Amino acid sequence: MRRVVVTASTRMELSQLIEAASAQPASGVGHLPLWRGELAGQELFIAQTGMGKANAACAATVLCERLTPHLLINTGCGGAFPGCGIGVGDIAVADAECFADEGVLTPDGWRGLDIIGIPLYEGKGERVFNRVPLPLEPARRAFAHAAAEGFAAALGPFLTVSTCSGTSRRGEEMLRRFPGICENMEGAAIAHVALIYGVPCLEVRGISNMVEDRDMSRWDLKRAVGEVQRFLFTLLKCPDALFGG
Repeated sequence: MRRVVVTASTRMELSQLIEAASAQPASGVGHLPLWRGELAGQELFIAQTGMGKANAACAATVLCERLTPHLLINTGCGGAFPGCGIGVGDIAVADAECFADEGVLTPDGWRGLDIIGIPLYEGKGERVFNRVPLPLEPARRAFAHAAAEGFAAALGPFLTVSTCSGTSRRGEEMLRRFPGICENMEGAAIAHVALIYGVPCLEVRGISNMVEDRDMSRWDLKRAVGEVQRFLFTLLKCPDALFGG
């Protein structure tokens, strides 16, 4: 039986999926709030990581060590960059992740981690500095499944930050560093740990806001997390869309 692990930073980003999958509280994975169920012949674990890169990396390490998943799915909400083709309530699928604000501030401006010359990860013929690769086939299958199920979706790189971009100017600065469609606070850390352990990783987020001058009256967290959990449930019920036919 294949084992799929789904993570998000908060309970709100997981609660509808837990209910839809009839997952029950489980233990044995350290400090993490965890639920277990079975869906379409797959063993499903759903884990709440906590917010930010440190919590996400810690959780992903524990999950990879103790559960050895066949697929690790990171989800939750995120902010979409203007011009990426999606808006609030839509679905974003990552084909790569970036540590978008880790680097060096020089007299000539911000520079990425390659200026230091020490990669975050080195192995399997890869040297990873800011951009963390994700396996393309799971991302492409998820994107195709979203279209088939009638979800508005985009496929592209995600940017992970420690400080959310609360102004249009900051968002434009992030995009000058790395092209992307979605900003979040955990994804690159999850992808990094998955790469270390050789676990395929898929990241799918619901768009709660645009990356613009911060105005929470224009946000819709409830819709974002509801739509992405509804999408994930349809995806988890279709093993061919997750793993290929």
